Amino acid sequence: MVESIVKLIDHAVLQPTQTDEDVRAACSLGAEIGVASVCVKPSHVTLAVDCLRGSRTFVSTVIGFPHGGTTTEAKAAETVLVCRQGAQEVDMVVNIGKVLSGDWAFVEQDIRAVVEAARTAGRITKVIFETGLLPDDKFKIRLCEISEAAGAAFVKTSTGFGYAKRPDGTLAATGATEHDVRLMREHCSAAVQVKASGGIRNYEDARRFVDLGATRLGTSGTKEIAAGERGTAAKSMSDY
Repeated sequence: MVESIVKLIDHAVLQPTQTDEDVRAACSLGAEIGVASVCVKPSHVTLAVDCLRGSRTFVSTVIGFPHGGTTTEAKAAETVLVCRQGAQEVDMVVNIGKVLSGDWAFVEQDIRAVVEAARTAGRITKVIFETGLLPDDKFKIRLCEISEAAGAAFVKTSTGFGYAKRPDGTLAATGATEHDVRLMREHCSAAVQVKASGGIRNYEDARRFVDLGATRLGTSGTKEIAAGERGTAAKSMSDY
């Protein structure tokens, strides 16, 4: 059984409106409660590294975020830079259009370029599928296979910024689902871990995804999850 759900969290500070002060507050929270990492935009990596120096919480960041459509060369260069600045892990977005086109050679090369850039610096890569925008499981399964072949450490469900158009023209946010986490766990070997991200708002959500095989969680609902974990632990102790 997992000792603590909170220790599996990459606390997300990725909204376009979030400021330096938001990053400082997130780092203070992350260090205090012991999340795995604080995940910031590339422009905030140096600030987050300064804020978390001396703590057990490290800095992670995103590459080609949130739509994955930047060039492979840009993704690799961005990876080199953020690793040099102190990011310990990078979460890259696949080129979704190329995935939907079935251009698997391009997709694998795109992933591999980031993996190799990160590996040169001794860092690891998580590959974001944006599962909510993929029309069926065959795309997700193929991405699991390609990500593993390219050397990724994690496969990840979502950015938290993927929106699917409803029949009435409005947009609906997409995120992690039980089906997708289970599918991704089944189609990767034990060498590749699964990160659930998008729409995880409370302890019950987090616990459910961990039980399905996720070993990392991307969320900005960290305070709520931590409170739920404390409440669950307190209730468990009261049973004795």
